[in-house]
Amino acid sequence: MHGLMTQLARRHDLTAVTLLSDEFDADECRRAMQAYCREVVMVPNRYGREGLTKRLLQFRSLASTRSFERLLYRLPALQQTLDRLLRARRFDVVNLEFTFLGHYDVRQAPPGETPSAVVVDSHNIDYDLARQYARDSSSLVRRLYAEANWRKLRREELAIYREADGVYLCSPSDERRLLDEVPGVCTAVIPNAADLEYYQPCSNDPAPDGRTVVFFGHLSYPPNVDGVNHFLRDIWPRIAKAHSKARCKIIGGQPPPSLLALAGPRVEVTGFVQDLRPHLAAAAAVVVPLRQGGGTRLKIVEAMAMGKAIVSTTLGAEGIQAVPGRDILVEDQPANFGDAVNRLLAEPDLAARIGRSARQLAVERYGWREGARALEGFYRRILLQVGD
Repeated sequence: MHGLMTQLARRHDLTAVTLLSDEFDADECRRAMQAYCREVVMVPNRYGREGLTKRLLQFRSLASTRSFERLLYRLPALQQTLDRLLRARRFDVVNLEFTFLGHYDVRQAPPGETPSAVVVDSHNIDYDLARQYARDSSSLVRRLYAEANWRKLRREELAIYREADGVYLCSPSDERRLLDEVPGVCTAVIPNAADLEYYQPCSNDPAPDGRTVVFFGHLSYPPNVDGVNHFLRDIWPRIAKAHSKARCKIIGGQPPPSLLALAGPRVEVTGFVQDLRPHLAAAAAVVVPLRQGGGTRLKIVEAMAMGKAIVSTTLGAEGIQAVPGRDILVEDQPANFGDAVNRLLAEPDLAARIGRSARQLAVERYGWREGARALEGFYRRILLQVGD
């Protein structure tokens, strides 16, 4: 969202309306977003906290026809804010981030004017992601809960897609999934991208150390937690046995206790880091051992932009137009995944060659500037259709 908004703001006026959870500093967020937004309006989310509040809401959702996500983001204060803004000034496009906000009334305009076009940014097919949780959770209670919730979420999500003037997705695979469910919806693929000026190899970067394997990503996100657990349990022992000096570094904010417990002499869980780039530069390889998820992975395009050799699962690399063996290594079986990492540790020239090819691919296809241009074109197409 930041990448697209900063680029769009160079040619357009943006107003941002966002829910604010307790974990964020409102003044800091507002100052940061005002660098590229004409106006920033923040609405506190009383449900946006972990612990008892979340658990009570989940329990309430069991007796509701609505999904947990619908209840989580159902705040009268947000609708009141949207009413005030949309009735005071006409916007060309209302861009909804996530279908979770699709139940709000955003087809409004000042008296006598035509309501804005409504476009949904579908980061994932969220009900499909929830269905994966139901299938893969190790907890019977969580499986049963997720099984009930994803069906509600599917009904709500598909209704939002049908009502929108357009939907853009991160990957061709997700676009096909959506069109199979809702034929005829106007869609576009706007892949995740990287800030190519920020993420790039520099002469003063630390050199790859030949032994450190890095995973990075937000560690409160279930697919990342599952991927890290899978890597450390099923893949890392094969790497550690083959390379006595190998080290694994897990980088990301809000790691759960289950991941912190896996840290040891050769496994470091850093938590959040202010600047990823030195960690990536010093890494011998980046791993993306994901078994769940949708869309495309920011972690892959950012590591590609830094010129790093990456080993990913097929699902982890889904939607990225990288050639296996040239731009990335792709393996799904734990033994093969481990052997691919071992190759990169043993053959630094191979890692360097794959990293250079990955950087070139990122420059050609995965910059935010190109993504914003494509999104502008989609907006224009939607506005022409709405005008007709």
